[in-house]
Amino acid sequence: MVTISRVVEKRMSEKPFLQEALKKGIINYYALADSMLEDVEKEIGKKIKAPAIMMALRRLSERLEKKSFEEIKFTLECNIVTRDGLLEITFDKNKKNLEKLRKIFDKVDYSKGDFLTVTQGIYEISLITNEHKIRSLKKMFNEDIIKITKGLGAVTLTLPLKIVESPGFFYLVTRAIAWENININEIVSTTRELTLIIKYDDIPKVYNILRKLLNEKK
Repeated sequence: MVTISRVVEKRMSEKPFLQEALKKGIINYYALADSMLEDVEKEIGKKIKAPAIMMALRRLSERLEKKSFEEIKFTLECNIVTRDGLLEITFDKNKKNLEKLRKIFDKVDYSKGDFLTVTQGIYEISLITNEHKIRSLKKMFNEDIIKITKGLGAVTLTLPLKIVESPGFFYLVTRAIAWENININEIVSTTRELTLIIKYDDIPKVYNILRKLLNEKK
């Protein structure tokens, strides 16, 4: 049987920011219930009153408070490293381009500050590296290039295993950034590193957001 509570919970699960506002107690229950009334009635198949939705929202709010990710604690082992002057180039994934990738790895000199991450999808490959390599990359991949995005930077969190393995960790980080209306172009992760690829101009903002998050959760 379809109930008001189930429909409300389903609708709210599609809107994580409303869930967050609900959990923080900074939302007008009646206004939210009124805005949901028509959709809930359609799914229930009958007329209902806004107070019934308000009751479902209050119950959901109580459950959200109990299911919190705030217990994640950062430690002194956590560090933030930033990089600028990066670009992302995406090109077709084929045998020819996979062979060219090997040549790129051979030319990377990390001791001189070179930066390189490679992500392989089903049909395409995205490569993030220093902007000064743009000419050689254009020449190398030529007609197979799908998109080039310049003016990027990277903010990397280095973390101990116990934090990375905590449920909700990635959500906690990306939520804090999304609340400030900052776009994350790419997320690159290894076992103990989380790297956010963002616009160069957003590096100071993201750094401060993460620094605040680390200080609050220690």
